[in-house]
Amino acid sequence: MVPNDPMILLSYVNTKLRDEYAALSDLCGDLGLSESALCHRLAAVGYTYDRTHNRFI
Repeated sequence: MVPNDPMILLSYVNTKLRDEYAALSDLCGDLGLSESALCHRLAAVGYTYDRTHNRFI
């Protein structure tokens, strides 16, 4: 289960990307999340996924 609060979600996802996953698609696949829905939720608070750094900035 992923956090509902967008700022906690951001921290959670970025930590997972840093520590466990080489790409957003891998994280979403393992957690059963829609990549586009996750990106949309975090875009709503001003963050976008940066493939080069493998994190939301």
